[in-house]
Amino acid sequence: MRDIVINSWDDLQTAVFEGVWDPKIMRYRNNCVYRGMADCEWGLTPSLNRACPQDIGLEKMILRSFQKYGYTELQHCNSFWEIVAMGQQFGLPTRLLDWTYSPLVAAHFATEDVSSFDRDGVIFCTDIKAVNDRLPDSLQKKLSELNALIFTRDMLDDVAPDFDALRNLCDQPFALFFEPASTVNRIANQYALFSVVSDPAVTLFDLPESDQFTRLIIKKEAKLEIRDKLDYINISERMIYPGLDGICKWIARRYAPLGPMYNQRKEE
Repeated sequence: MRDIVINSWDDLQTAVFEGVWDPKIMRYRNNCVYRGMADCEWGLTPSLNRACPQDIGLEKMILRSFQKYGYTELQHCNSFWEIVAMGQQFGLPTRLLDWTYSPLVAAHFATEDVSSFDRDGVIFCTDIKAVNDRLPDSLQKKLSELNALIFTRDMLDDVAPDFDALRNLCDQPFALFFEPASTVNRIANQYALFSVVSDPAVTLFDLPESDQFTRLIIKKEAKLEIRDKLDYINISERMIYPGLDGICKWIARRYAPLGPMYNQRKEE
């Protein structure tokens, strides 16, 4: 895995826009997705594995309880993948990991928690095509038929309507990325997608394609600069978490006395 150290906002811009020019169409494009976290020591471990390390098999009971007690909000969800994506968005322990197409949204997640400003943050990024190259033939065929790079909920419903069906597609564990339906505003605003591994006991780090991942290490001294500049371009809790909870989180952080504690810039 390649590491790139980010010491400033300018370093971040250079890193995320490196190699994105496509001369064929003369536009800026890439196939990368991003995941931002407050602590660079954290890996790519799903919440299910963190919450239930003693028994990953509890996954089925977790999902069953979610559907039972969340019936009022979920009664119109007719897809397993839509249900599990909703659970992930609202904090249910699942095998999914949140990603975004936007490197700056990922930077938000790496810098939103001011209690972690004493630690280096991280943005993981990877090229989706490298992950797709290791998919089972049936899944690669589905992508090829639709000239797609990412699975949608409907595509997964056709080839693997639940986790058991996904695992049965191949003897070896594999990962894929899929886009949830934009059933809540936060999914759309976060430009979100999810990764999922066919075996819940296996993480992305355990797969051969993990060597295709890059880590952008955001040094703790750069966090406040990046945080403030993200706010100026409207990438904040107010946009990421639509509603009063997001507004209050943004206000609390915006007016906190962070400068004297964390700003690396010293006045002449």
